[in-house]
Amino acid sequence: MGKDLYIDLVLVVLFLITTNTLIEGRGKGGGLADGDGISAIPGPGEKVFNILNFDAKADGKTDNVEAFMGAFRAACDHPGKSRLLIPPGIFAVSQVVFAGPCKGPGPMVVQIVGTIRAVTDVSMYPEPEWLIFEDLNGLVIFGGGIVDGQGADVWKYADCDKNPDCSRLSSSIVLKRVTNGSIRRITSLNPMGFHFFITRSKNIRMQRLHIKAPADSPNTDGVHISSSDLIKLSRSRIETGDDCVGILQGSTQIAINKVFCGPGHGISIGSLGKYEDEEDVRGVQVKNCTLRDTTNGLRIKTFPYKPNVLPIQASGFLFQDIVLQNVKNPIIIDQEYCGSGHSCVRGPSKVKISDIYFQNIRGTTISPEAIYIKCSSAVPCQNIFLSNININGLKGPVTGSCDNAKINFFGIQIPFVKC
Repeated sequence: MGKDLYIDLVLVVLFLITTNTLIEGRGKGGGLADGDGISAIPGPGEKVFNILNFDAKADGKTDNVEAFMGAFRAACDHPGKSRLLIPPGIFAVSQVVFAGPCKGPGPMVVQIVGTIRAVTDVSMYPEPEWLIFEDLNGLVIFGGGIVDGQGADVWKYADCDKNPDCSRLSSSIVLKRVTNGSIRRITSLNPMGFHFFITRSKNIRMQRLHIKAPADSPNTDGVHISSSDLIKLSRSRIETGDDCVGILQGSTQIAINKVFCGPGHGISIGSLGKYEDEEDVRGVQVKNCTLRDTTNGLRIKTFPYKPNVLPIQASGFLFQDIVLQNVKNPIIIDQEYCGSGHSCVRGPSKVKISDIYFQNIRGTTISPEAIYIKCSSAVPCQNIFLSNININGLKGPVTGSCDNAKINFFGIQIPFVKC
């Protein structure tokens, strides 16, 4: 090993260790631990606000927006510990905004035992969001219940694959400006848009989620993250029609662990470099995941040159211990991504990609090219590490390619990447 390569490796390993320490360590003081301490049985002194006591109807048809809002407002304004309860039954509701701050001493607890069913009249959604939690410091959503977006009734209106000026359909559960949150043991079915949308939030734990929509459902990202810090997703199963996890601009310290993905479009960082005033993406870990029958595997995507878009960086990503089963396009860095329905000016991307580590990636692909690394000629990729890669083709030998990238190889390399 050359001296320069050794120094590069040491620096990246130190960087990844530091990133891991930050992700694992931050939020322990004053935040919610992975076990948020909230039981299905209310604790002493905790007041329960049952939506049935606010005239909710469990008939699956009546729009219960006033009951949901009334129960939440009462729980949020209660000076002691409180809990919003959605009991067994099917409760239809249109757009609801659960807005803080709340007055209680602990997190706002939302226990979903029954099914929340979306009203599918799209005119009832002024914004492309359904169940909106915003401006809360401390939030726990749990209970084993179902959030059903009824997306099949409205997917015919989804035209973002053809129209760059399209309006998104409503995401099912949205967190805006939420700090110290936990979402666990919730099933999300057939959203109109994204299943979960996390934006401008910090220290959010998501675990034991079941996210499900048909493989051909449009724009149904499983977990869509932007402008957020310290987000953890673990022990979850995602079957959907778009990215299982999408990590967008301004996201830092993101950890994805023990997630099953498929069908879907894989786990993606980006697209980046599309809009003005985007911010860096730093410190992403994807570990111990299985991808099956996905149209992409592990993907970093940036738009080519766009006027008025400022340069940003995408750095410090670790993809480790990943199993691929019948996956198309297993490893992709694409800095000429244009997206469906978009007209792109061809020119080198302004997004600088560096310190990317793929380690222990194994499995099978149905694509002839298992590794595709196409970086920007203006800002070539720096410090890309491929360590113990073993991807075999189900339809014959596979290849790998790269352009404008500095790649370091360690251990097994199947396929061999030509640069």
